[in-house]
Amino acid sequence: MPITLNHTIVSAQDKQLSADFYCRIFGFEDLGPFASFIVVRVNNSLTLDFAEPVKTQKSRIVSQHYAFKVSEAEFDQIMGRIKQENLVYGSGPDQLDNQRINQLYGGRGAYFRDPDGHILEIMTTDYEIG
Repeated sequence: MPITLNHTIVSAQDKQLSADFYCRIFGFEDLGPFASFIVVRVNNSLTLDFAEPVKTQKSRIVSQHYAFKVSEAEFDQIMGRIKQENLVYGSGPDQLDNQRINQLYGGRGAYFRDPDGHILEIMTTDYEIG
């Protein structure tokens, strides 16, 4: 059996708000609460488990990067929802607000932030490495 990523924890100030955002923008399925998490199904083998950070005096969310490979049709649907919600997006991780998409490696890609500042990427083709 090949190794697959089963789940990852996404820190969120309001885990239900963030789970709702991902479901709305990406079309993911909200599976609801499990233990202290709100679980969102990405596909048959992967979930995002939203968790509020451990409360300390200097509690803050550290921005992470989550990249999702999507089909051409899914890219168009997601970009439509991004634009409908007036989200700022950009063509690269250092160009998050130029309101443009990229066309790297013969595909299309875009970057935007979730409610907690995590950088989200959608891309239609894999990067050419090596």
